[in-house]
Amino acid sequence: MPTAIIADDERLMRDQLVLRLQQVWPELEIVAQAKNGEEAIEMVKLHQPDFAFLDIRMPGKTGLEAAQAIAGLTHIVFITAYDQYAVEAFEHGAIDYVLKPADVDRLSLTVDRLKKRIAQTPNDMSSLIAQLSRQITQKPNYLQWIQASIGSELRLFPVEEILFFQSDEKYTRVQTKTVEALIRKPVRELVEELDPNLFWQIHRSTLVNAKAIDGVIRDMRGRHLVQIKGLTEKLEVSRSYVHLFKQM
Repeated sequence: MPTAIIADDERLMRDQLVLRLQQVWPELEIVAQAKNGEEAIEMVKLHQPDFAFLDIRMPGKTGLEAAQAIAGLTHIVFITAYDQYAVEAFEHGAIDYVLKPADVDRLSLTVDRLKKRIAQTPNDMSSLIAQLSRQITQKPNYLQWIQASIGSELRLFPVEEILFFQSDEKYTRVQTKTVEALIRKPVRELVEELDPNLFWQIHRSTLVNAKAIDGVIRDMRGRHLVQIKGLTEKLEVSRSYVHLFKQM
């Protein structure tokens, strides 16, 4: 039976990829899972799998750094949430990739490639991996997905679907067009992790998706309020951020 390890620091992503792989390649045995690059290297050396699915961005050693350490020992498949810029780099190379979150149809194409490679000796692609690393790190690694709780359920949201984030003392509210969820990460941390061209900070406790802004009004008290498309709720703009809307 073909074997593989999966390395991703997000448990939800690991679970989802395992489930999708079971659907499209039931013969593949996942012999181990890792939460970071160091563990991935250890698992490859211990289990000698046919394939290593590595998330590009992990704490400690990244997937790219782990790949350089195990190049030639196993066939490498990168798990990536990166944009088309990075995907094109993979398409022109000899390395396979899986987009996050794993889509069954797209994953089937990757599996077809992997089945053809299983009988081949893994190539030492250290130079190619180093080249990919340089290309990808040229662009900031902004968050692409948010894991948030709705009651006892943990859900995964693409950041583009989130209308705004709003923090209180304990939680941060994650609002989409249809649902409200909660995370523990405060706005001050999200500011550093989200694309500033997409999410504007309008208050010390509020980040809003610029594409979701329907307009800005002033109330009787002179406050600036942001209107959100599809919602009746309005978000207050503090004086420090009013300049963002001077041209609107």
